Amino acid sequence: MASPLRRRRALALLTYGSIAVLAVVISPLVGSTDVDLARALDRRIPFAENADAQILFVARLPRTLAGALVGATLAAAGVVFQGLLRNPLATPFTLGVSAGAALGAMLAITFGWSFGTAGVPAVTTASFAGAGAAVGIVYGLARARQRGLSTEVLLLAGVTMNAFFSALILFVQYFADFAETYRTLRWLMGDLDVGSYTPLVTAVPLVALAFVAFAWLARPLNLLNLGAAGAETHGLDVTRAQRIAFISASLATGAAVSVGGPIGFIGIIVPHLVRLMTGADHRIVLPAAALFGAAFLVACDLVARTAMAPIELPVGIITALVGGPFFLWLLVRKA
Repeated sequence: MASPLRRRRALALLTYGSIAVLAVVISPLVGSTDVDLARALDRRIPFAENADAQILFVARLPRTLAGALVGATLAAAGVVFQGLLRNPLATPFTLGVSAGAALGAMLAITFGWSFGTAGVPAVTTASFAGAGAAVGIVYGLARARQRGLSTEVLLLAGVTMNAFFSALILFVQYFADFAETYRTLRWLMGDLDVGSYTPLVTAVPLVALAFVAFAWLARPLNLLNLGAAGAETHGLDVTRAQRIAFISASLATGAAVSVGGPIGFIGIIVPHLVRLMTGADHRIVLPAAALFGAAFLVACDLVARTAMAPIELPVGIITALVGGPFFLWLLVRKA
């Protein structure tokens, strides 16, 4: 007979997995232009002459898959950062990873960098490089004064670097012309219009590596809620668990931001909504949040594409409109 935990986890995976699959299937079929699915899938029509297939497979499907990947990654990273820092208001962007990625992208856009790696655009490459630099700096600062990993110093260093990188972003923007400024603002608002499958293919291995670490972290995060001393009495190597949590969540955040830009609030809305419905056990919350995060961001992007059609809003505006009131409610509730 299955244990209560396994039954709850199976039910959560079935429920949230169904929602995620439904969102991914429906989203590419909805938009300002109707798509004839039968015609889009008809192989007898040359692809170059099949407008329905081009809309479905070139314009909408990559965007939907990007939303699912970025939403799942940011939601899961939010769960890990909240568990690591033992702070319900922590997000994937708290420790400066997003700001570092944004700075890299800003530099690539403003100065017209054209280099790329394995076909990946320069903006994506520079964004992930900026995220990696931010992770290295914050991690180095957190370990500078002691052998272990201080979550207090980690949080302070992250917030400081976030402010520093944000100032550098404004400095770079000052030298940009109108076209570059418009492009960077669009990117900073969050943009899932990836244009091809290449950025997704590049990000998937990094995200997969992070999710392998997340699977191992489910039990350690439960123990970290007891505090470092309490976790050690249960046999957990606290420093090792903290190091894996920080590096894997930062890697996931950097990969997600390099694809869709700094889309805010996913990493705080989704984990708390899932906890309200499933409880606080990370063995359930982590996979459920990833699945619900994928569905949530795909749904937000669908609203962004259709609410003011034919104008497309940056998806970050939709997540902010939903997440802002929720964040304020959370602050009042925790006060």
